Amino acid sequence: MGDSIKVMIADDHILMREGIKQLLEIDGNIEVIAEAGDGNECLEKLKMNCPDVLLLDINMPEKNGIEVLREIKNENLSIKVLMLTLHNEVEYLIKAVDCGVDGYIMKDSESAELKRAILMVFQGKNYIQPSLIPELNFRLANRDVEKDKIDFLTKRELEVLIEVANGMSNKEIALNLDISERTVKNHISNIFKKIDVSDRTQAAVFAIKNNIIKV
Repeated sequence: MGDSIKVMIADDHILMREGIKQLLEIDGNIEVIAEAGDGNECLEKLKMNCPDVLLLDINMPEKNGIEVLREIKNENLSIKVLMLTLHNEVEYLIKAVDCGVDGYIMKDSESAELKRAILMVFQGKNYIQPSLIPELNFRLANRDVEKDKIDFLTKRELEVLIEVANGMSNKEIALNLDISERTVKNHISNIFKKIDVSDRTQAAVFAIKNNIIKV
C-alpha cells in the first residue's frame, strides 16, 4: 500500500471512526494509519504519524476541530485537513475556511463523495460540500468590513496600502508619497502585521474586499 493515501481520523465516536475506516479501506487506495478520540490526542498523534489527510470532526472533547485546525496551521504542518461534520450551519464552515481548511464535508455524505473529497484535498485542491457553497458565497460576500483592522492603520499606512493594492513598487510608492524607500518598507511591514497578511497580493485582496480601493 505504498502508493495509498495515508489518512488519520479524529472523531470522538469509536463506531463512527470504525465505520469510516472500513469504507475507506475497501478498495486499497486509502490507508487509515491513525485514529484519535479528542483534540489533544489528535495533535499528539499527528506528531508521531505523518498522514497525508486528516479527517477532523468539529465537535470533540478537550480541543474542538476548529482549535485543532488553528494549531495545525500555526505550526505549518504539511497535512491536508478535511473537516467532517454533522453541522450544515454555515458559521462552522466560515470559521473553518478562515482557518485555512482544505475541505469540508457532511457525515451523511455517500462514501464515494467522501473518497472524492479526500483525493481532491490530497491533490492540493479544495473541496466544499456542494450544498453549502451558495450560502457560503453569499455570507462571505456580505460579511462585515474588517473595520477593526482598518482602524489600526495610520493615514500614511492607508495611503501606502492603496499604492500597494494598485500594484506600485516600493520605489514608485516612495516617489509618489515623497518618502524614502526604507520608510515605505517599514510602512508595508507594519501594514502586513496590522491586517494579518503575509504578502502584497493578500494586502491587495484585503483592500479590494474592504472597499479601500475599487476595481
